[in-house]
Amino acid sequence: MRTDLFDFELPDDRIALAPVSPRDAARLLVVRPGGGLEDRTVRDLPSLLRPGDALVLNDTRVIAAALEGERRRDGSVAHISLNLHKRIDGSRWAAFARPAKKLKPGDRLRFGHDNSMCMLGSLEATVAAKGEAGEVEVAFDLAGADLDAAIASVGSMPLPPYIAAKRRPNEQDAADYQTIYAAREGAVAAPTAGLHFTEQLFANLEARGISRHFVTLHVGAGTFLPVKADDTAEHKMHAEWGEVGAATADALNGVRQRGGRIVAVGTTALRLLESAAAPDGRIKAWAGDTDIFITPGYHFRAVDILMTNFHLPRSTLFMLVSAFSGLEVMRAAYAHAIAAGYRFYSFGDATLLLRG
Repeated sequence: MRTDLFDFELPDDRIALAPVSPRDAARLLVVRPGGGLEDRTVRDLPSLLRPGDALVLNDTRVIAAALEGERRRDGSVAHISLNLHKRIDGSRWAAFARPAKKLKPGDRLRFGHDNSMCMLGSLEATVAAKGEAGEVEVAFDLAGADLDAAIASVGSMPLPPYIAAKRRPNEQDAADYQTIYAAREGAVAAPTAGLHFTEQLFANLEARGISRHFVTLHVGAGTFLPVKADDTAEHKMHAEWGEVGAATADALNGVRQRGGRIVAVGTTALRLLESAAAPDGRIKAWAGDTDIFITPGYHFRAVDILMTNFHLPRSTLFMLVSAFSGLEVMRAAYAHAIAAGYRFYSFGDATLLLRG
């Protein structure tokens, strides 16, 4: 499909730079089959679902993946920024570099807040390879748990580019840009639909008879990349690692057998469930990299309802929601949201998409 079909104009003041408080006070646009729209709030979610439905949430935890440092080559020094986006092995990461033109294989990099030589005071690496669109492969001098600790010490929360371009990170971001149930470290971007949940909302959902289940997909920074190809068939997704445990798969299959609906909280949970689903819709235990790219015409197998935030124009995520509910339905829903003052993107409001 032509990528310009997924374009729309968004006023700059609709981009949320901070979340609402409490989290479940965010607005929720309900999009029903055929395009019916209803303005609600996230805390209304229990009444919008049925007893026996099941929420599936991504329990990945965002790491301090934004690194600021220096490139050193033949006595010259240049400032460099990295956004880690996918772990390759115990010591190597794929990353997006700025400015990438200042880097070449063999360059030495140093990150840290001071000139200390203690392990957690600085972190050094070598550029192992250079790819396209600012991507590099970086081999760190540390590995395993030591590398994880050093990244946590010298790195900062990797805010989305449309927020980082408008304000500096602050201490509150470390809490705001993390779900309350984040458990497994490895993401470099938050599964943002999950940011709306509070302990009180979970209690209300449980009282309603709605179960919750956890999967893991380590979200990469590639989620923010625009689709530059003129046709969706020419776009290549960045792979992300995910896992659906056997107990979770069995529980979700049981929900379906009893007539309950599977509610994916976020596009990351949906993409993982669809990667793990057999053609008949049965969910299997699954682990590995997924680069599934969902566009209109895709046959959904595992997910009945999707809760997700508002996405960027021409993004793979807007293409996904258009596949789920229909392109014209989503264009109308987004037009309504813009006119009604909904807040967009990672810290913004949410949608609840119900399939027929």
